[in-house]
Amino acid sequence: MPQPGIRTEDPRSRVKRRDLRLLPLAVAAWAGALLCVFVPGCSWWVVGGCAASAVVMMLATRRAPVRRFHGGGGLAVLLLAAIAATGLTVALALPARERAAEWSGRVAEITATVASSASIGQGGRFWFDAQTMTIGARDRPAVLSVPVRIGVEPGDGFDLGAQVRVVGQLQTTDGGERSALIVFADDAEVVEPASGGFGVAAALKHAFVERSLRLPEPGAGLLPGLAVGDTRAVTAALNDDMRTSGLSHLTAVSGANCAIVVGAIFWLTALCGGGRWMRVVLSLAGLAGFVVLVTPEPSVIRASVMAAGAMLTVLLGRPSAGAGMLSLCAVGILLADPWLAATPGFALSVVASGALILLAPPLARGLARGMPHPVALGVAVPLAAQLACGPIIALFAEQQSLIGVAANLIAAPAAPVATVIGLLACLAAPLPGLADVLTASAWLPAAWIATTATTTARLPSAEVPVPAGLDSALLVAVVSAAIALVLIRAPGQDVSSSVVRVRLWLRRGAAAILVVVLSLAGSRVLLDGPLATAAAPEGWAIAVCDVGQGDAVLVRSATEVALIDVGPDPEPLSVCLRSLGIERIDLLVLTHFDLDHVGGIGAVQGRVSTALHGPVAEESDRRLLEELVAGGARVDEVSAGQHGMLGEAAWRVLWPLRKSVAFPEGNDASVVMEFDGGGVPRSIFLGDLSAAPQRMLQRSARLTPYAVVKVAHHGSADQEPGLYEMIRPRVALFSVGADNDYGHPRSETLDLLAATGAHVLRTDEQGRVLLGLRDGELQVWTEQVGR
Repeated sequence: MPQPGIRTEDPRSRVKRRDLRLLPLAVAAWAGALLCVFVPGCSWWVVGGCAASAVVMMLATRRAPVRRFHGGGGLAVLLLAAIAATGLTVALALPARERAAEWSGRVAEITATVASSASIGQGGRFWFDAQTMTIGARDRPAVLSVPVRIGVEPGDGFDLGAQVRVVGQLQTTDGGERSALIVFADDAEVVEPASGGFGVAAALKHAFVERSLRLPEPGAGLLPGLAVGDTRAVTAALNDDMRTSGLSHLTAVSGANCAIVVGAIFWLTALCGGGRWMRVVLSLAGLAGFVVLVTPEPSVIRASVMAAGAMLTVLLGRPSAGAGMLSLCAVGILLADPWLAATPGFALSVVASGALILLAPPLARGLARGMPHPVALGVAVPLAAQLACGPIIALFAEQQSLIGVAANLIAAPAAPVATVIGLLACLAAPLPGLADVLTASAWLPAAWIATTATTTARLPSAEVPVPAGLDSALLVAVVSAAIALVLIRAPGQDVSSSVVRVRLWLRRGAAAILVVVLSLAGSRVLLDGPLATAAAPEGWAIAVCDVGQGDAVLVRSATEVALIDVGPDPEPLSVCLRSLGIERIDLLVLTHFDLDHVGGIGAVQGRVSTALHGPVAEESDRRLLEELVAGGARVDEVSAGQHGMLGEAAWRVLWPLRKSVAFPEGNDASVVMEFDGGGVPRSIFLGDLSAAPQRMLQRSARLTPYAVVKVAHHGSADQEPGLYEMIRPRVALFSVGADNDYGHPRSETLDLLAATGAHVLRTDEQGRVLLGLRDGELQVWTEQVGR
């Protein structure tokens, strides 16, 4: 029992503090790697500056007491050495990467060795990493050794260790990317299949994937990813649901899988009576085989090195030195491959591991005040990972999952079962009967995880939109820190009264932050739910929903509503409809079938009375219309001259011409609608027409001035000035996404509308735009004040 007036300290706290001293070393190596990979030209300066500084510090402390050097001085030298070492790795690789950059924009033949598993990515291609052996064209072949990212048409044989030959266009990558070149291959072949251990692993994996895909969904496509890291069978919809529910770390093999494999081997060896050395050796051998089987992705590399380090700590009798070992492992990995510092996967992997070591225990102690300790520990593990990873996710993702902790609590227990049994099923491929039984057994937990993801992802407010960037990351970091400060409980030990006061004020400040955040979030929920229509004026007749780079425009007369296009995604349109109190769509107009005009159809599925559309070209377009019919809608293809009533307003189709040969489908056959009367300003909606059909529309339709025009094709430069001079709109509407890749609306189009005297309104600047008539005067309401 501690004596009064004497501070006591748990020896375990001293051990933890000693391990924490290595954290600055990892941070320094990470910072140095980031600097050098993003600004490679400074690498040699970093190496020289840090090395010289380290030498100066060593000389300065040469005559100082040993204790001083082993303290702050020694740590500073180590930090400088770590930064210099990462810079040296980048500097030595820079000449080869610069020579590779000279091939950008050219078509060349590459012979390379596959260095990662293939995944489905951009354009439906198989994408994999490779290490270039030869690169050349007829006039100038070269031999280089740089990492490249290759995209090929789907096929077999692109396994880890295989030698491939591809012909395609080469492009340099942005700063910080691990691959020096990206290759869009037009022609690809496997020159030499994977052999040796890689060949055996590829054969086992292919047999397991084929066996898994015989099973039903959900779960069949996810199982190969869970067990052996093959994500090619994971559908885009399931991948989105896994991300929304915070389960994306289970979509493919991650560090957790390495821990499961090592833990299972360690436990089985101990159960069989194996000693410490045997348990460590067998665990390391099993881990090496597992890494070869699943291919060395960044999270797997980090986890495998971490697991090897953990085995070393067991041999040394210090199994609790987690933070220090994680730091040393991170430094070692960054010294070998500094470009991993810029990959989100590696950052999330390391930060999540650190959170489990440092943050989960105090969170569990704090939560145990209100729940049983096993439950508190179960909640603390996913909560710690989410709090620590949230700021990193906010740097590059535009959503934050709000149901990640709950989804992980439900799904995580199934992950070890699916991983272990699935891995055994993969290894049992030479015994088909046993492999079938094990694969079917592993399917059940995989189906459980997939069902959890799809169910939780569809819960209201499953995720909150957050603009990606540094500002959002700082905001999420503040909120995460506040949650942690409110929940954590420090270990029981005597501390000074000043420390107690500091902790008290920190907790009060954190609580105040959470009260503000929860109040704002609650207000948002009310405004999007029960009070959704409170902020919408009563007199609106036209509403341009802010759906990003796409179109979704509402027209209302009396009690009836028309919707012209549905935008690229269901969620923004659903928010807009809720905010305006729209439950039913009386008239849906699909101007054409580009994704930015029909992608959000799910928001109105089953809520449409009549749907009008333009020419149909693709089978996918017909399926979309069949789904509308199945939801109770009457569907008609329209052409110029058709007309009808929406409430008390008249509508008329001005384009396309019936059975047009010049413009059979697509943008130039967009349905152009005119509305007038019944409280609706005289308005025309031009779809995505380009200049040529605009000129024909100008000649074929009797156009007079309009109060409102929805400018064609989001304000692209391909416009006919004569058309806008003829209709002379008072208001020009641009439905456009912020920071789109097309530069919409183009400056020349804005100038064109300004010359006609039109008042320009843009969803990328004003958000949702509402228009109405009051005593014959046009009224405008916007969410934001434009720039």
